Amino acid sequence: MNIFIDMVGCRLNQSEIEQFAFQLRAAGHQIVADASDAEIAIVNTCTVTASAAADSRKVIRRIARAGCPRIIATGCLSTIDPDQVLALPSISKIIPNQNKENLVESISGTISIKAAKEIKRQPLPGKNKRTRAFIKVQDGCDNFCTFCITRVARGRSRSILEKNIFRDIEYALIGGAKEIVLTGVNLGSWGCDLPGSSRLSDLMTKIIERYKIPRIRLSSIEPWDIDQDLIDLFKNPVLCPHFHLPLQSGCDQTLSRMGRRITTNQFEKLIERIRLINRKISITTDIMVGFPGETEIEFNTSLSFIKGINFSDGHVFRYSPRRGTPAFSYQQKVEESTKKERSKLMRDVILKSKLEYWQKNIGNKVFALWERSEKLNNNTYKFSGLSENYIPIEALSSTDLYNQISNVEIQKIIQNRVCGKIIN
Repeated sequence: MNIFIDMVGCRLNQSEIEQFAFQLRAAGHQIVADASDAEIAIVNTCTVTASAAADSRKVIRRIARAGCPRIIATGCLSTIDPDQVLALPSISKIIPNQNKENLVESISGTISIKAAKEIKRQPLPGKNKRTRAFIKVQDGCDNFCTFCITRVARGRSRSILEKNIFRDIEYALIGGAKEIVLTGVNLGSWGCDLPGSSRLSDLMTKIIERYKIPRIRLSSIEPWDIDQDLIDLFKNPVLCPHFHLPLQSGCDQTLSRMGRRITTNQFEKLIERIRLINRKISITTDIMVGFPGETEIEFNTSLSFIKGINFSDGHVFRYSPRRGTPAFSYQQKVEESTKKERSKLMRDVILKSKLEYWQKNIGNKVFALWERSEKLNNNTYKFSGLSENYIPIEALSSTDLYNQISNVEIQKIIQNRVCGKIIN
């Protein structure tokens, strides 16, 4: 059977659809790049913001318009608001997050371990194609951020067992993965619900010792989950020098209403400790504007703090009220027009610091993993990929280097694009 898989949202959703694809191939199905060629489509939805929920609905409608007769919806939007999703065209089944592990079995029946062992990881066809392998090591969250619906949709924090993580890594390496990305809703809480006192740093140490992986990267991790043992691990060149640390606001009063377990002073000291390991390390973030009660003074305080951190990149979101969260009932709502103005100001700050970070890297030699390869008319290949410190790079070569790691000299920035020269 031909099956099309799509998603909206985070790296954890990416990890999950890769796992669906692996299991479906083991059951004898074909994963196709175009919904018009599919008999069934699977969509892993998101509802972290109103925009993400709208994008999830758009994806489902687009698949239905392409002529796919059956769509199975899973993920956070499907869990939080199943009636809304069921009303969309061609939806044949809703599978909430708590039953997601049985999604493939509901289509194909039980998959034998022998069949799974004979299948190696393949990047998904189409727009979700990634050479990097996203490995889910944790799900759910025990934090109580007042704006977050994901905690409600995903449930309590749960660690994936080491043996299952190692199995997924082995499948990825057999399939040729050069970079492993460890993912989770609350990645830094790995181990807290398991016997003993294992933490994420212990898991990472075992992975480094057990496997010869060219690159290991962490996805988003809450700043309060980072201890010195984890920071010290980044002295190992196998670990990509990149932390994505969601801050959400640079104002302590706003952070308190958000239920964030950190102050700006604590965050700043954490950044200092991380940069002691490597001054050139990439630190990216998430910032929210327009949270209920955010005054002009609070926003300007946040803007000033974020300018001072010099992030290498970041995502800026407008607050989106989500029914079922404490902040939904908060008074002193911020007008949408004000949110848009603040979003632009904050994005400008993030863009400036990103370009400054890129500029500082001109002349440096980095290692780029090529995730896109395009053959040009003159028998030259154009590549795009990521450096170890999370800089998106483009380069040319006469040889197809897709899914290879190249030593690249960063040469210039053209229209928000980093251009490099392959030197080996």
